[in-house]
Amino acid sequence: MRIFPGNALTCSIASFAAVTLFLGSTVLPLPASAFSQLNPPAPQAKDTAQSAQQKNEKPIEQALEAPANNALPAPDPLINKQAAQSSSGASSTGKSVEFLYDIDKAPEPVKKLRAAIVEAAASGDLERLRPLMNIGAGLKQTQVTADDPGEDPIKTLHDLSGDPDGIEILSILLDIMSTGFAHVGQGTPDEVYVWPYFAEKDIKTLSTPEKVDLMRIVTAGDYADMLEFGGYNFYRVGITPDGRWKFFTSGE
Repeated sequence: MRIFPGNALTCSIASFAAVTLFLGSTVLPLPASAFSQLNPPAPQAKDTAQSAQQKNEKPIEQALEAPANNALPAPDPLINKQAAQSSSGASSTGKSVEFLYDIDKAPEPVKKLRAAIVEAAASGDLERLRPLMNIGAGLKQTQVTADDPGEDPIKTLHDLSGDPDGIEILSILLDIMSTGFAHVGQGTPDEVYVWPYFAEKDIKTLSTPEKVDLMRIVTAGDYADMLEFGGYNFYRVGITPDGRWKFFTSGE
């Protein structure tokens, strides 16, 4: 029988329809691995832990070796801390003075005594200051604020503190040693390194960042009183170039 092209097309369409009908009534199973390949399961906690362990073979040991976060920070100048700049000028008393913010620019004996003072102050034990002072050394004895220069300086500081254990005075000392410092009287018998640096500055000329540094130690009310007084009149520390603690006094 001769088949015309139109009949062939009709047969093909009929065959396609039959196959479609058959597929519609019969669900062909998908390969078992198809879905898992398209959507891999999320890693379990155990797998995550194993992965972390591969990256850090000894995480516990490393954590134990890490520095403690609660360690007391070493006092450091706030002003010009990064640049560690220095400047020169005249002090509030008219003497030539250099203002420094990098303790490494001080002589080694000065650095050592400052570090010892900081450690003693941070301990909270006022008696830790005693070995650092020149007690009973006559004119070279460490001067503290006292009516009687012959009085025990540690007792004097204890009496000046606002608490019964001397913690307040130690806190003040620690704050003072955290600032920059002034090098006064270079090349003279009165040469000394003074903390805080603004003890040797005209209080009226302090920059805004320097005022921030000052108010780490005193209140805004104290600063207003200093402006009226005409200078810094709170606690200050003096260390000689050979590492002798010369004074820890308040006032002008």
